[in-house]
Amino acid sequence: MQHRIVVLGAGYTGAVAAGRLAKRLHRGDVTITLVNPEPDFVERVRLHQLATGQDLRPRPFSEMFAGTCVELKLARVTAVDVERKTVAITATDGPEREVVGYDTLVYALGSGWDDGGVPGAAEHAHDVSSRSGALRLRDRLAALGAGRPVVVVGGGLTGLEAATEIAEARPDLSVTLAVRGTLGDWLSHKGRAHLRKVVDRLGITVHEHTAVTRVAADAVTTADGRTIPAEVTLWTTGFAVHSIAGATTLEVTDRGRIVVDATMRSASHEDVYAVGDAAMAIGPGGKPLRMSCASGVPMAWQAADAIAARLAGVETPRVSIRYFQQCVSLGRKDGLIQFVTADDRAVERALTGRWAAFYKELICKGAAWGVTHPTAGMPSRRRRVGHQRTPMDASTRAAA
Repeated sequence: MQHRIVVLGAGYTGAVAAGRLAKRLHRGDVTITLVNPEPDFVERVRLHQLATGQDLRPRPFSEMFAGTCVELKLARVTAVDVERKTVAITATDGPEREVVGYDTLVYALGSGWDDGGVPGAAEHAHDVSSRSGALRLRDRLAALGAGRPVVVVGGGLTGLEAATEIAEARPDLSVTLAVRGTLGDWLSHKGRAHLRKVVDRLGITVHEHTAVTRVAADAVTTADGRTIPAEVTLWTTGFAVHSIAGATTLEVTDRGRIVVDATMRSASHEDVYAVGDAAMAIGPGGKPLRMSCASGVPMAWQAADAIAARLAGVETPRVSIRYFQQCVSLGRKDGLIQFVTADDRAVERALTGRWAAFYKELICKGAAWGVTHPTAGMPSRRRRVGHQRTPMDASTRAAA
């Protein structure tokens, strides 16, 4: 019988994992089912561009996985039963429900925006964590007249990219950025100085040490009682994972992320792997890997290679995941590349300006190319399932 691999989610991590597994394993030995609600790959790192009126290149999965053993099911995941090894899904285009069985599960459902429980945020704020959210914001921004106020809440990477993109694309709007600490407080001195220069050039008003405690249709309220006008509020304070994993018997953190080992295998269920934002993996310095494409793609490589090795009964590879830089686009003409230590702490070295924008564009194109060509450059020799049992296979199972 063929070994059934089911991959949930086709963002950066799910799509990479599915494609890499298809290359690593013989199609006669396995079936690979990829469950995703959309037929195209979404470049999440570009959704702030989509929100400001730019069109993104379509990347259909039908082309990406043509000629492979990956079967795409257009559906939403509604439940996972890790004891029975089944996944409940609902077709995107109708009420049809289906239960899909698996032998190995790759959980890559990612994350969505987190309103933090702030009153009014869910009702009135926008997000750029999904294509649908970015398109709603796009329509709202397009309807705004000159001089109307837009408030971006959150000074992390998403907030900075969104605020500068909006201000550059719509210089006629009044853009405000509300951050809890100081602007770019995690950056080096050079990085902070350049960021300040850019927001000043773009005319962005920055409210530092400002926590937003309420969102209304036309304003936000801060913890110190101030009211900031906002015909559009964009909420970028963080991400939350889907509640599906937390409803299972999988070992998860208090925020619902699946606890995994160095090979991305669940700490509680050896037939489940988790990658990307939905997984809690430990990186250099004993620190959790942050939610990002920079973490998720190597996590997907590690999981796919570990699954293929274990099925073939050969030594399981383990690759250390480390950081090199944080890439921030500051509109289409400017950027900031903050170089970091292996455990993601800023060093003084940074690249700024047009060269940084060019560098960031190369990174984004490279990430998209890696997803849409998940098997390129890999050895053509596929592993046969169960054909090479070795002592290492038994030891890795025992360790798990």
